[in-house]
Amino acid sequence: FLDVKLLDIDNTVMKAVENIARMGVRFVTIHAYPKAMRAAVAGLAAAGGDVCLLGVTVLTSMDEDDLHDAGYAGGVEDLVIARAADARAANMGGIVCSPLEVASLRPVVGPRLVTVTPGIRPAGSEAGDQKRIMTPADAIRAGADYLVIGRPITGAPDPAGAVARIAAEIADP
Repeated sequence: FLDVKLLDIDNTVMKAVENIARMGVRFVTIHAYPKAMRAAVAGLAAAGGDVCLLGVTVLTSMDEDDLHDAGYAGGVEDLVIARAADARAANMGGIVCSPLEVASLRPVVGPRLVTVTPGIRPAGSEAGDQKRIMTPADAIRAGADYLVIGRPITGAPDPAGAVARIAAEIADP
């Protein structure tokens, strides 16, 4: 999982994805701007790789106020839906979205695109800088295909124990 969130001019994104495709990674992230995603898809086609290109809709560390500060007129959900639709139109492999939006996006992206959800915080964990969060079990119930669980594991005194507790939380309906 190469989480580089590519966003640049078309040629730069295309050449970056061509090179990334040769690295053997399974997923790579691209900001879900239409031109960047089309360039990424073109780069993947040129390289002939098997990387799943993921369009990052809106960072999970952002909320309505952050979008307003960045100059966006609409809300988070509207922007996430628009960018997910753009990812589908660009023929991306999937999207990255908060677990709060994943259920409403399945009709937008269809069954082919995978959904990857960061902002996953096990029960009782600190939110940190994440603003749109959900527990692992709730995210899976909402329809997430893949979960990104970083700091609750890497920042734990016992990372293996943290993983075991997360797996148990997911397994317990």
